[in-house]
Formats: sequence, structure tokens, C-alpha cells
Amino acid sequence: MGNTRKLIIFSAPSGSGKTTIVRELLKRFDCFEFSISATSRQPRGQEQNGIDYYFMSNDEFRSRVERDEFVEWEEVYAGTCYGTLKSEMERIWNNGNVIIFDVDVMGGINLKQLFGDNACSIFIMPPSVEELERRLRGRGTDAEEVIAKRIAKAEFELSKATEFDFKVVNDDLQTAVDETAAIITNFLK
Repeated sequence: MGNTRKLIIFSAPSGSGKTTIVRELLKRFDCFEFSISATSRQPRGQEQNGIDYYFMSNDEFRSRVERDEFVEWEEVYAGTCYGTLKSEMERIWNNGNVIIFDVDVMGGINLKQLFGDNACSIFIMPPSVEELERRLRGRGTDAEEVIAKRIAKAEFELSKATEFDFKVVNDDLQTAVDETAAIITNFLK
């Protein structure tokens, strides 16, 4: 059966380097295709509809939830929903590709429960909460209160790491990428 209907789930606290690791893996595995999430928030910066997210109004999002068009969804912040459209998963599987999910921790746990053995869930860990804080400050993009919120959220998320199939500590990027690639190669066999 090969890669039929398989998915790989990446979750991590903000600042763990998950996005960088996933980008590196996309260069190594040509069967990977990103699942583009739907969101009810407004585009930020250069974000484009259908590339970064499927942007929709809160009302449209809610009516699609009611029509059972989502595999999973959640209200991450008040009034801001994120979710995975069933049509998006079908689109990727119909292309013969493996779906990559880059989702928040609770989303990752939910997807794993939904797809069981067809899913490989990987939690990217920062070396420590202190290092995470240093990285978030180093970005220079967030206000102090935002950083404080992210750290509190990270501490909660780290407590959920055991609910994932694999944990990879991103202390050294190259090592983390190699370790993750080995996990995936094994899963796709």
C-alpha cells in the first residue's frame, strides 16, 4: 500500500524550531505535501489565501463546522478558529502524497487519535524552557506580555509531549532534522 493515506503530524511550543525542521524535511521527502489549515483570522503580512491558510470569516468557518466539513478544528483564541478541511486531506491523498500537519499541540493529539496507526505524531522539544524564552526574545517580534503568554502555554504543551509517538529535542538543528528524517523513513516503510 505504500504511502496511501498516511499523515505526519508535527507539534511544538512556539519557538522550538518546528517550522525550520519541517522546511528541511520538505527538501528531503518529495512525497510530502502540507495540509493548509483554515482559519477565521485575518491574513498577516504577506500571507496569501490558499497558500498559507484558507482564510474565511468567523461565520463561514462556523457554518462549515456545522456542515461537518472539518476533520478537526478548535477555537485557539477567542473568536479565532483553526481547522483542517476534509477536502484538503482528500486533495493531497488524491495526489498520492503524504500529508504533513504543522499544528498546535492539542490539534496534534486530536489528529493522532483520529487517524491512529496511519499517523505518525512528532513533538519537537526545545532543549529547555529557558532556551525557548531566549529564542522567543531573540526573534524581536513579540511584546513582553506575548512572550510571557507563550512561555506559560509552552509549559502546558511540554506536559503533553508524552501523548506523541516521538519526541525530538531541537538542541542542534542538523541532528534534530536527521533524527526526524529517520523516524519518518521508518514510518513510511
